Amino acid sequence: MRKPDYNRRVAVTGLGVISPVGNDKETAWSNLIRGISGIGEITRFDVSRYEQKAAGEVKGFEAAQWMDPKAARRSESSLHFGVAAAKQALADSGFVIDDSNRTEVGVVFGSGAGGQQLMIDSFSTLQEKGPNRVPPTFIANALVDSASGMIAIETGAIGHNVCMVSACATGTHNVGEGAEAIRRGDCIAVISGSTEAPLLEVAHAGFGNMRGLGNPRPGEPIATVSRPFDATRDGFVLGEGAAGLFLEDMELAKARGAHIYAEVVGYGSAADGWDMIQPIEHGVGSSRAMQMALDRRGVPAGEVDLINPHGTSTPMGDKREAEAIWTVFGERSAASAKKLAISGTKSMTGHMMGAAGAFEAFATVMSVDQQCVPPTVNFRDPDPECDLWVVNEATAMPVRYALSNNIGLGGHNGAVIFKRYDGD
Repeated sequence: MRKPDYNRRVAVTGLGVISPVGNDKETAWSNLIRGISGIGEITRFDVSRYEQKAAGEVKGFEAAQWMDPKAARRSESSLHFGVAAAKQALADSGFVIDDSNRTEVGVVFGSGAGGQQLMIDSFSTLQEKGPNRVPPTFIANALVDSASGMIAIETGAIGHNVCMVSACATGTHNVGEGAEAIRRGDCIAVISGSTEAPLLEVAHAGFGNMRGLGNPRPGEPIATVSRPFDATRDGFVLGEGAAGLFLEDMELAKARGAHIYAEVVGYGSAADGWDMIQPIEHGVGSSRAMQMALDRRGVPAGEVDLINPHGTSTPMGDKREAEAIWTVFGERSAASAKKLAISGTKSMTGHMMGAAGAFEAFATVMSVDQQCVPPTVNFRDPDPECDLWVVNEATAMPVRYALSNNIGLGGHNGAVIFKRYDGD
């Protein structure tokens, strides 16, 4: 193990995606830039008795293409999505894991809830067929850390291996902690990210009864259901999927000639300590996390050009996040200033829960690499209580630093900052 070096630079050299807008990096990015939504009517269960009928579903995915078919049969979607995104990110990086380095390659990959469908199915088997028919393999495959374990099995990365869990901020924390593991000397490289498969009827019912789910604008298509920061927003919509980011020591990445999408330069984590559902007044937990991300390595607030926000499309949540952004960035945040772009990609994917932070880190990294910002689709009616420059069309612009922000149930706040790599 290497000694800690907190000035050690960390590069993003690989990306992988399973999502409502595409099951690979190229497709997902193309659809984000073109403003093509992955949200439609739920097909996983009968929605006839529910007022809210929308979700961001993954389409055309086959687990057996990404992992051992026998292992795939014993597990379920959240694990499958995670393994696929992780293996894509590793392949994209061009990094080869072998006996010379496998103990120095880590996995920091999370899930907000793990294999809930497997738990439900096993309980149904218990009720209908008796205890002797409950699969002996279901527990190991239904844990929140099952994906991180299977990623190690499937890739051979057997170094530092953990699963960070912080509800909707899970992905953000896993990417941030993955970078810090490299700085600590635990690893030379990390497969980071998160996965979630929350499209279960019981979850849909629970979120509906929480009065958190939204509806399309009256008389408009179902894809308008998610409209972050819009004055007409009335709730979020569930999505599913996973994203993986391959992180590695910058010097190693440069030495092997890897494509460097961006550099991880900031990470912050803070709690509200306020309520299990409602965000704290003025979003002070989120503002603390963002400020910590700036301060950790001296990122100038005035050079942050883009935020991919939590932006779930809930009335109070978006307002509190806007207040947090203003606390940290001040007048640069104003819509009229046009200095700090807000790109709410949940408008196209829905809220991917534990996977959201990793997917949005992917989108943020691509924005930095491509110098282009995806639109917040469905944003038409500015809310004076959310005075932000919400970009509603694809915008080519200089992006020096970009921040990905997420907020989880229970008051978990995470922020990660990526910097454009200029070749030095």
